[in-house]
Amino acid sequence: MNLSKRVSLIRNSHIKLLVSILILLALFKTSIAQDTSLLVIRNSKGVPAEMKMAQLKSVLKGEKQRWGDGTKVVIALMKPNTPVGGNTCKKVYNMSANEVSKYWLGLVFQGKADAPAMFNSLNELEDFVSRTPGAIGVIGQTASNNKTITVEGKKYL
Repeated sequence: MNLSKRVSLIRNSHIKLLVSILILLALFKTSIAQDTSLLVIRNSKGVPAEMKMAQLKSVLKGEKQRWGDGTKVVIALMKPNTPVGGNTCKKVYNMSANEVSKYWLGLVFQGKADAPAMFNSLNELEDFVSRTPGAIGVIGQTASNNKTITVEGKKYL
């Protein structure tokens, strides 16, 4: 093999390696972007301003039906196929999006809990929580007009 062919092969392999590295970096950046901090928001009627993580998980898993003042618990979540919804599945439920969907389907079918209100839009979820007594929701950004819940003394999950 002559020198020019060797140089061409080496150059092509370096270009392929560089492209592969760039693709991996893009995928890594996407996975990091999807693992953002979560913020828990609340309606002022019934929902406490501070909770322990175990209490929050109990509420968001449908195990608690009423707040301390008797107000019905209403759960608002982003749909599991959204980045915030997928992150909620991972951080709060420790399940995949598909597993969370099956979990809620089982609870509702057994009559143990009402299904959470599911949203595609953070603005719609925030609006729902602000106007629904007893509502608690999980979002992935700073709340615009809603009250937040501190979990274990922290603002973000």
